[in-house]
Amino acid sequence: DALLCADGPVRSLVGLCLAPEHRRGHGALYDALTCGQIDAGRLRETLARLPLPRMFGGQVVLAVDGTPWLRPDAPTCPDRLFCHVYGRGRGRDADQRIPGWPYQLVVALESGPTSWTAVLDAVRLHPADDATAVTAAQLRAVVRRLRAAGHWRPGDRPIMVVLDSGYDIHRLAFVLADLPLHLVGRIRADRVLLAPAPPRPAYGPGPIGRPRRHGPAMTLANPHRWPAPTTRSRTDTARYGTAQATGWDRMHPRLEHRGGWATHAGPLPIVDGTLIRLAVDHLPGQREAKPVWLWSSHTGADTDDLAAEVIRCWQAYLRRFDEEHTIRFWKQTLGWTAPKIRSPAAADRWTWLIVAAHTQLRLAAGSPMICAAPGSGRCRPTG
Repeated sequence: DALLCADGPVRSLVGLCLAPEHRRGHGALYDALTCGQIDAGRLRETLARLPLPRMFGGQVVLAVDGTPWLRPDAPTCPDRLFCHVYGRGRGRDADQRIPGWPYQLVVALESGPTSWTAVLDAVRLHPADDATAVTAAQLRAVVRRLRAAGHWRPGDRPIMVVLDSGYDIHRLAFVLADLPLHLVGRIRADRVLLAPAPPRPAYGPGPIGRPRRHGPAMTLANPHRWPAPTTRSRTDTARYGTAQATGWDRMHPRLEHRGGWATHAGPLPIVDGTLIRLAVDHLPGQREAKPVWLWSSHTGADTDDLAAEVIRCWQAYLRRFDEEHTIRFWKQTLGWTAPKIRSPAAADRWTWLIVAAHTQLRLAAGSPMICAAPGSGRCRPTG
């Protein structure tokens, strides 16, 4: 209640105690965070049963992203990791590693002139965790809850999941192949992907030896090594000028027995997908824009369907930045990382309180209520 009715951004836990809605002392607040209990499983089930925003005429679109709770001045806090952050410098100075607690959020996106997202889950990464395995387990649990709540039924379009670079999109597509998911992730611009192997001739003398598993290589950084695309599309946008999307169907990487595939038994799989290149005239503010490479886990569509699917993929990826607005709102307005909490368990409890407050504000913003800016005042119903 104090979070929802705080006058201005939250700077400290003690400041919340001064709100009339709190009705307790600061000692009780710290005791609750240190020794209290929150049924996170029940809260996750409740979040899944709430009205879910959708895109593209009813399709569920999820976004996954991580963010750190930096604690560089707390050397005695357990379970800290070196979190990747962007500094104010350029080049090598822009990438920094600062100790903190990394969290990963799964949110549902919506279209239209809004940046609200529906937070469905939040987990903290531990020092011994495999990030890809944690992401796969988190998405599997979220999809299970959404199906149980009736947000997805057989016959509906697959749930689209958009991820930024840094996630092993190909391994996630292989691990989650049994779920109704359509994964779309950004890949590096210096990757090399392979086309399908050409079929052997049915008659006549053919090549001798084992059949080829891979076709010609496509170097993303070398336009001269690009094969003919499967589809092209042009779309006029208000913020980016003309957007040109080019798609190559059935492209896969060359996997090796290392990293996440080191313990894979047997031959490594071929994870086919659709490679997408998105190029726009400019970024907002007439800034120069570099092409963005995306990889989609869907393949084998007709030319018309593939063109429409490519457009949906890059539009959903652009909406992924709404999750970053959510993270900024948590940190700058709700004061998610403002408390100097020593225990990671207390940090998890505070995180779930932030999730509950954010969900309440999102529902109030879409209901017939008169609300001030989120986190800057009280909300009252109309009439």
